[in-house]
Amino acid sequence: MIKLDDTDRDILRYLQQDAKLTTKELAGRLNLSATPVYERIRRLENEGAIKKYVALVDREKIGKDLMVLCNIRLKEHAREAGARFVKAIIAMPEVVECLNISGDYDFLIKVVVGDMREYQSFIMNKLAGLENIGSTQSIFVMGEIKNETAYEPAGAAN
Repeated sequence: MIKLDDTDRDILRYLQQDAKLTTKELAGRLNLSATPVYERIRRLENEGAIKKYVALVDREKIGKDLMVLCNIRLKEHAREAGARFVKAIIAMPEVVECLNISGDYDFLIKVVVGDMREYQSFIMNKLAGLENIGSTQSIFVMGEIKNETAYEPAGAAN
């Protein structure tokens, strides 16, 4: 974990709300000049606190109406077999998240596709083709109640 002061935390909050803010706009909100704000942002990027800047897209407006959480159990847990599985999952554009979990299953993936037919194709033509899959369980998302992308930086007052 990197050391953050209140200004660093404020910068992270503002950028998570709107990554298009200019250094000048951020400086105005923080009552600082642009140069120290620019230097802090670069430090946060270099230290990995800021990984990248993205546009958040409304999946339904681009025809990605079906979200499925899929639990996956591997047959074999050897390092090489797990690494092959992870490499294959990373290459699948339908998989938007992959978590290594504990419990009855080894991985939980979030799959986003257009409809049930596309999900069936994904399962039959991609996921089932992976050699180390022992079993899967699909959970179909009926609605999203909360979907946040911002994190509250550690050390911040609530």
